[in-house]
Amino acid sequence: MNNLVHRFLHYTSFDTQSDEHSVTFPSTGKQLVLAHELDTELQALGLKDSSVDANGYVTATLPANCESPEAVPVIAFLAHMDTSPDASGRGVKPRIVTAYDGKDISLNARQNLVLSPADFPDMLLHIGEDFIVADGTTLLGADDKAGIAEIMTAIEYLLAHPEVKHGVIKVGFTPDEEVGQGVDRFDVPKFGAKYAYTLDGDELGSLEYENFNAASAEFSIVGKSIHPGSAKGIMKNAALIAGELTTLFPSDETPRATEKREGFFHLTGINGMCEKAEVKYIIRDHDKLRFEQRKSMVHAITDFLNAKYGEETVTVHVRDSYHNMREIIEQNMVLIDTARGVMEKLGIKPLVKPVRGGTDGSRLSYMGLPCPNLFTGGRNYHGPLEYVVIQSMEEAVKVIVGIAEAFASPPPAAV
Repeated sequence: MNNLVHRFLHYTSFDTQSDEHSVTFPSTGKQLVLAHELDTELQALGLKDSSVDANGYVTATLPANCESPEAVPVIAFLAHMDTSPDASGRGVKPRIVTAYDGKDISLNARQNLVLSPADFPDMLLHIGEDFIVADGTTLLGADDKAGIAEIMTAIEYLLAHPEVKHGVIKVGFTPDEEVGQGVDRFDVPKFGAKYAYTLDGDELGSLEYENFNAASAEFSIVGKSIHPGSAKGIMKNAALIAGELTTLFPSDETPRATEKREGFFHLTGINGMCEKAEVKYIIRDHDKLRFEQRKSMVHAITDFLNAKYGEETVTVHVRDSYHNMREIIEQNMVLIDTARGVMEKLGIKPLVKPVRGGTDGSRLSYMGLPCPNLFTGGRNYHGPLEYVVIQSMEEAVKVIVGIAEAFASPPPAAV
């Protein structure tokens, strides 16, 4: 484990922030800098087939060392290289806080920025353990550089301990997960794995195989502009219609008002003037039927406004983004049973919970590679109060190694 923290700290020095407005793939060229660094590291570890392809995907293979490897499914472990557009990833200044004492952690004394258990009580679950934090002006990058460091360290451990038997292990590091296109060009058949896990979760023990169904809804509103002094019965103010549109969505079904498996409508953008306006929403729900009902509501609101203000005043484009991977994983529960068994053997309580978001794994599952999500030990992602617990990172490495070994172990003989 000696190299785990060193690796993570090194990876945070790379600014890999993705860009949701970019038209390139990857969305930012700086992600490729880390990609080539990881490729060099994998080759130095001994994975000679490691490579970076034209799309920025880093892939490599750890050969099997068990008996009858052809009978063992090929397992993959994946993590993403980019950090969120929501906060700067440039000039990260990581700091280790040893033996956390349960009090506020000062991130930046000059700006009076603190990480407090009053705001984040889960910090108190890790009293006596070691945190890594940033300085409050950038995110840390544990999402998902902690996952990368854990996979790298697990591969290093397996290479150094040939007594741990395993089948063929695939490694994959992807760009642009944070902007929803991380596996758009990922070649699943060429990758060659039967099962996979993403290391992209948060708290110790997290085991996630259920995520939102997701869609976007983009409204365009056409108004009619005329001098306000002579506008009676003629003017149609697109900006006012946009405001009215937002009131037609349930006020108690927003991200602020929902949790766990509760879905929502989230207003992500609104702008306009009298002649034209635009309104953007994202739609989320774990339940497939309710998800379809939410999309139907979007169309019903459009129809209502057109009946009130005239046909083609409002048009909407609804596009599915990803779907709940539970439908796929439930057909491949060996992934969950194996991970759960490994955690329990290590004394880690499995926390099976739904993801209130999406992961590369949800997309990969529908592309033919069933792929639930495992914890990394990081918390408060996408902002300057992000932190990661070193001991949880170490446990994640043990879980990866344990899963690799478990798939290669023969089932117990029947009694």
